[in-house]
Amino acid sequence: MSPLYGGIEAGGTKFVCAIGSGPGAICAEARFPTTSPEETIQQAIAFFDEQHTLRRQPLAAIGIASFGPLDPNPDSPTFGHITSTPKPGWKNADLAGEIRRTLKVPVGFDTDVNGAALAERRWGAAQGLDTFLYLTIGTGIGGGGMVGGQLMHGLIHPEMGHIRLPHDRQADPFDGFCPYHGDCLEGLAAGPAIEQRWNARAETLPLEHPAWALEAHYLGLALSDFICMLSPQRIILGGGVMSQLHLFPLVRAKVQELLNGYVQSPRILEEIDAYIVPPALGAQAGVLGALALAEAAI
Repeated sequence: MSPLYGGIEAGGTKFVCAIGSGPGAICAEARFPTTSPEETIQQAIAFFDEQHTLRRQPLAAIGIASFGPLDPNPDSPTFGHITSTPKPGWKNADLAGEIRRTLKVPVGFDTDVNGAALAERRWGAAQGLDTFLYLTIGTGIGGGGMVGGQLMHGLIHPEMGHIRLPHDRQADPFDGFCPYHGDCLEGLAAGPAIEQRWNARAETLPLEHPAWALEAHYLGLALSDFICMLSPQRIILGGGVMSQLHLFPLVRAKVQELLNGYVQSPRILEEIDAYIVPPALGAQAGVLGALALAEAAI
């Protein structure tokens, strides 16, 4: 019998819990709003308990791909905790520890973007690559990925959404919405920034709206920096904002303009359509990332 894994895509707005082993092999799934840590974690536990009763096959492990910031270091006393999140009630919440203690299974724990990166490498757009980036541009902006075949960790984990960018306040007087930094990448280019700047949700804006050129400008600045720093073999852009697929050609063109021929790789000079790409796993990248973290945990 093949191992069965549990996955939790722990988002700031909703939790997605699943049981399965990969794409096309998800046996059960549940979605519920992210409320308090106590209520939300208990709902997740109840889902896995119910599925165990129905299936009578123990889970080999559970993976948690979570919003953050968080502590992904297994040797740390706060491993598995959400740390300095601005989400009310979740600061210092012990997410992975409660799941592990109650369900008594190994737990893999990482950021939602590192989880999605692992899934894309296992089943999607990063297969065969050992150094690549996965960024999500949605309610927030987060980045992760692999360098040399290893998920990015260090002091904590990457916080690519909070890099500082040149901000021409004459061209864009919007102050930014990040509660920590104001006009960092997330503060200027995440979904709420678009909505607050233009008083309309991104998906309602027409293709010719100036919002899209400005969004491509900020994303292009960030990606050109990441390319110079990490030299990724591919960049995958997911999240709700990037579901506006007309944004991809604008971002690609801006990256080429900003790099100005300095990075002499055919992937950027001639094949950029295959270099900056959407997730192959689509909206399932997050929950499949959690399953991939479970698989990696054992």
